[in-house]
Amino acid sequence: RSPQLKPIIINICLQCGGTKDVNAMEGEVVRSDSGRAMRRADKNAQSLRKKVLAVDGEVGANLHVKGSVESPFLRFIKRRSLLQLLLAGGIVWLFFMLLVLVMLISSCESAVHSPSGNGQCKKNSWLFILLDSLGLLSKPLHRCPIPVLDNPDSITIPPHMEYNSLLQNLTYVIEDKALESNPSLVPLFGGYQNWKKREESFQLKPAMKVHCGFIKNGGADMNLVDMEYVNKCKFVVASGIFDGYDTPHQPSNISARSRNLFCFLMVVDENSLHYIRQNEKIMEDSNGGKWVGLWRLVLLRNPPYDEPRRNGKIPKILTHRLFPQAHYSIWIDGKMELIVDPLLILERYLWRRGHIFAIARHKHHRSIYQEADANKRRKRYARPLIDLHMKIYRYEGMEPWSKNKPIPS
Repeated sequence: RSPQLKPIIINICLQCGGTKDVNAMEGEVVRSDSGRAMRRADKNAQSLRKKVLAVDGEVGANLHVKGSVESPFLRFIKRRSLLQLLLAGGIVWLFFMLLVLVMLISSCESAVHSPSGNGQCKKNSWLFILLDSLGLLSKPLHRCPIPVLDNPDSITIPPHMEYNSLLQNLTYVIEDKALESNPSLVPLFGGYQNWKKREESFQLKPAMKVHCGFIKNGGADMNLVDMEYVNKCKFVVASGIFDGYDTPHQPSNISARSRNLFCFLMVVDENSLHYIRQNEKIMEDSNGGKWVGLWRLVLLRNPPYDEPRRNGKIPKILTHRLFPQAHYSIWIDGKMELIVDPLLILERYLWRRGHIFAIARHKHHRSIYQEADANKRRKRYARPLIDLHMKIYRYEGMEPWSKNKPIPS
């Protein structure tokens, strides 16, 4: 097998015979040498492959051992992540429930100070009772006791008297002459009154004809069936809802005598009538009159102003024009509820001391000028128009309120 034997073999072959055999022998020797080299390379590659596999096996074993050691830690991490996720979800859920609770409490807080509540927080609803039993609602404000009589049936109604002996005949302007002279003018609810006629209306005479709204084709038209009904009313409790913001609040503690004596009239516009029809049951009598409980709905069509707040002032200030046959009238704001018999109110504020007019005193404002400033702060109307209105009052002699001339209350 040694390379030194190659010349000896070649020499022997030459002696035995022929170069061909020698060449053949030499090729076989070369092939055997190359085969041995290839086999040696294969053995080296196989041994190297075994070593690599051995190393890979050791690494895999080590990794397997390490994985078996870290698997509890990984499980702990997974459990901790799950706990954190559950905790975060619980916090979000609690925050959402707290937000809902705050919204319900704020909604029910407004119901505490209203006579019957609003929305889902009616005072007889389970939600209001639950929140109130848990102590989450504040108590209603303390009301000063009003010294009214206990029994409305014991009240003696005084005979109707004309308190002003000078004014014998009072009529109102219904058709405006300014429209006849100038057809291009648009009919106004209050008419086209000039300053001279305004000054004359302040001077009492036995017979007077004054502007007081309800000019023909000026808006605020009443249905004929309602006009026939209100002309029979001598005692009136009036209220109004405009722009469909609420439904009528039913009066409470009303005696049978007052139910037969008073007309409970709720003045509404078409938007409010539609809203009431959707949320309350409207009963209709044989004459076509619409009723919601004690309230008789009186529809004013063709509102003269484009602002519901201004339209709502018509029945509030001009109650005597809407219900001209009424001897006594009580105005209740649309968002309030009458909880005292109206006969007791008339006896307490009018008949007991012989008054002919009574108005509730504002809890903050003492004069119309303070009310004007509040309207400007709240931006209810255009400020220049309010200032002009107040200048007119000052020009006509209306002085600001002072402690030297307090108003009885």
